[in-house]
Amino acid sequence: MSDGVYDMPEEPPARRSRRTGGRPRALLPTIATLIVLLILFSVFTDVWTQRLWYRSVDLGSVFSTVLGTRVLLFVIVGLLMAAAVVANIIVAFRARPRVALAPSPSPGFERYGDLLQQHGKIAVGVVATLMLVFGGSAASGEWKVFLAWKNRTPFGVTDKHFNKDIAFFVFDYPWLRVLLGFGYSIVLLSLVAAIITHYLYGGFRPSAKGQKASGAAQVQFSVLLGLLVLLKAFSYWLDRFGLTTSDSRLFTGISYTGDNAVLPSKEILAVIAVLCACLFFANVVRKTWLLPGVGTVVLILSAILLGALWPAALQQLRVRPSEPVKEGPYITKNIEATRDAYGLAGTEVTDYQAKTTATPTELLQDTEVLPGIRLIDPSVVGPTFEQLQQVRGFYSFPTDLDVDRYKIGDKVNDTVIAVREVQVDRLPAGQRNWNNDHTVYTHGYGVVAANGNQRAADGTPVWTEKDLPPTGQLGDYEPRIYFGEQSPDYSIVGGPEGGQPVELDTPEGKTGGDPTLNTYHGKGGVSIGSFGNRLLYATKFRDANILLSSRVNSDSKILYDRTPRERVEKAAPWLTPDGDPYPAIVDGQVVWIVDGYTTSDNYPYSEKVALDVSTRDTTTGRGTIAQQPSEKINYIRNSVKAVVNAYDGSVELYAWDDKDPVLKTWMKAFPGTVKPKSAISPDLLAHLRYPEDMFKVQRDLLAKYHVTDAGTWYQNSDLWRVPDDPTAVSSGGDSSTHISQPPFYLSLRMPDQTEPKFSLTSVYVPNAERENLTAFMAVDSEATSPDYGKFRILRLPGNLQIPGPGQVYNKFQTDEGIRQALLPINQPSSGARAQYGNLLTLPLGGGLLYVQPVYSVRTSGPGSYPVLRYVLVSFGDGVAFGSTLQEALATVFKTNVDTGEQPPGTKTPPANQPNQTVKQALADAQAAYDRAQEALKKSDLAGYQANVNQMKAALDKAAAAAAATSPTPTTKPSGAPSTPASPPASTPTTSPTG
Repeated sequence: MSDGVYDMPEEPPARRSRRTGGRPRALLPTIATLIVLLILFSVFTDVWTQRLWYRSVDLGSVFSTVLGTRVLLFVIVGLLMAAAVVANIIVAFRARPRVALAPSPSPGFERYGDLLQQHGKIAVGVVATLMLVFGGSAASGEWKVFLAWKNRTPFGVTDKHFNKDIAFFVFDYPWLRVLLGFGYSIVLLSLVAAIITHYLYGGFRPSAKGQKASGAAQVQFSVLLGLLVLLKAFSYWLDRFGLTTSDSRLFTGISYTGDNAVLPSKEILAVIAVLCACLFFANVVRKTWLLPGVGTVVLILSAILLGALWPAALQQLRVRPSEPVKEGPYITKNIEATRDAYGLAGTEVTDYQAKTTATPTELLQDTEVLPGIRLIDPSVVGPTFEQLQQVRGFYSFPTDLDVDRYKIGDKVNDTVIAVREVQVDRLPAGQRNWNNDHTVYTHGYGVVAANGNQRAADGTPVWTEKDLPPTGQLGDYEPRIYFGEQSPDYSIVGGPEGGQPVELDTPEGKTGGDPTLNTYHGKGGVSIGSFGNRLLYATKFRDANILLSSRVNSDSKILYDRTPRERVEKAAPWLTPDGDPYPAIVDGQVVWIVDGYTTSDNYPYSEKVALDVSTRDTTTGRGTIAQQPSEKINYIRNSVKAVVNAYDGSVELYAWDDKDPVLKTWMKAFPGTVKPKSAISPDLLAHLRYPEDMFKVQRDLLAKYHVTDAGTWYQNSDLWRVPDDPTAVSSGGDSSTHISQPPFYLSLRMPDQTEPKFSLTSVYVPNAERENLTAFMAVDSEATSPDYGKFRILRLPGNLQIPGPGQVYNKFQTDEGIRQALLPINQPSSGARAQYGNLLTLPLGGGLLYVQPVYSVRTSGPGSYPVLRYVLVSFGDGVAFGSTLQEALATVFKTNVDTGEQPPGTKTPPANQPNQTVKQALADAQAAYDRAQEALKKSDLAGYQANVNQMKAALDKAAAAAAATSPTPTTKPSGAPSTPASPPASTPTTSPTG
């Protein structure tokens, strides 16, 4: 005791060590266990919520099939790899020598072997687990290849070269390649494991002076190396079939050199590899590396001589001097296979002697085509829809709208259409909170549509469906949009019967007043009424509010994965969806229509293309239009039309190309998920159209594969290309970037058709520096037409100079009359600029007509949106413009034509009626300009500025008057600078090129 305090006895060091060291030893396993549990719970959450999502759309069989297949492949391949590697480790360990063949490389090296021997079961368990995870993960990712092989369907077309059905190349060959890859991995990893084990225990020492490997090690290595060489023989045998889809210098498929050198060399090398493998197996008995070594050297030399030198010599000495003759039959095979694989075999190419002038009689024959000329550009008027039909700031429209057809009265009109969606990111900062983001602003409301070929007097669209609540001519439908391209990431909806609704329906009622609220009653969504489901989704979205909020009740549902493409990709993971889903009102519901493609990169002899490159144009990746993945394909079919209900999110898949063997294969793999074509309702059928992305791939190929003669094809003397979009630069694009002009939906009549058809169109120019028009192409896009999907190409004669889109656009830019008309819009003081719309091309009057709308859009200030001001047209060498298409056509053809573009009750001013207000304003501007120049000569700066201001006021007055009348360019004041320019008078004029 010291100072009244008892001295505690000192704790022994050993006990102190146990106490201080025990906590870390106990804590580490606890932390590791918690980490493992968290990982397992995260995996369980992902799998179980996926299961709940699939059940919510009645596609539980898709989930179970995919999961079951992945688990099966994981287990089989993972266990096989783990068993093979572990078995080789055990064999090597048990066959270890009593005495090492040579001393260890370092004094402490033996301790590694002793340590592994002491903890052998743990070490083997770790290796087995790693191999199981590695092999199983790799195998589970190949579930599509496995299911396609397991459910393969014959094409009914036999490849004459190998006498096998096309299905072998599309389904069997990829799976055999996968198996070969797993075989290589298993044997190679087993060999590495055996080498390491023998090395650790002295059975294999490259540094030994005499014998490098023990007898047991030599036997094990010989067997594994023999298996590797045997797999190489199998690879050589498979390579023969791979030649049908290999890319040569000229084309995809077997070439002359491939047929006469590469193919026989692969067969010879396969035989040599089998013999070499036998030598390795024989080494188990003879135990000498001489023969296997000689066999390996022979195989390597044969691979160099037969696989590289022989084909190169044949190509250089025999093929190159007479390549067109030698490659001719193979080019023909490539042309036929490519046109079959891409659905181009029925393409109709017609020589078209395009006229540069048209008589009134010829125009009269095409008057019914004129109402199909779309003036409203869906890639321009998005801001117009938003400003005039947005209603509230939290509603939104996409940047690029869609084109569809609707029957209004007794006529079917091309219609520009969009859905009014909710976008919570646009809520004011003071309204952003969890409840508003996820339980109040849950859905959009209504469809907005406008006639494609009409404009109001002020240049805005003529609405066929508008306002909120919706009114118009498209009939009654469920307007609530819970699933769309801009929906929130997730929303919690629903509630008990008779409960207080919280979801914002419309900002006010039909007659004004307070906002109307709604409770979701659709069948879509996943129930989160139970605590378990709430916990799962709180974990999935990393949001505790789902678990804690009182807004979540026993009847609540959670909506997520809401974009149409996303839902189709999950419902049919074997499909490639089109990049641009489009909305339609079908049977009283707003639905999203998504075109689904089946693809392959193993169709023999068919040309391979990069899907992302072939489908890229100026609209790709902009707004809601998705870019296709960067993968190569050489077969494509629009096999499925998918429909996503905008209210309940249900997904319906319809077999569109029911003859497609790839579709049949997947329908066998996922029975009951794809409905027959006969189940498509007439109302839905009326809104189906030819898909854009497949059309882009096909037009890219037809630029070369319109040629069916092998000699011409080889010479590349008739190559085409899709022209660059001339409006890209004027819309803010980079002039050094070459991006293809997008295709356009138009109602037009081709020369062999009796009535206009809704079509998807494009043009070609020569594959050179020239930009004159080479061909016009259209595909019938009406799903109800017997000619749906038929390609028609109008080929222009080589001696006829018809300007292409770039040249026509240049004519529009440089035409003095058009420049004068646009100067009041483009001058800086106007606070606006001219925006050019899509440059359309269509056959008319025996020639080709170009039509381009021009919009005026403010450059600053809120609420800016494009307004259609002028329509530019070109036919032959003539260029004209007007405030309406009718005026422009009347000028360029020197006769009146009825375009049907004016909305009811709108009067078109006579084409030649003078506008005195414009003329007087221009005279005042000229006089003010002259006075300003005189004042400047006298150094009277104040007088100069005053007259410039008067001139500007006169020009503004002229611009305002010109906007309300038909434009005609007049002469610019002599010597005037670029700012004081004359606006148009009332009569459009025709001017020659440039």
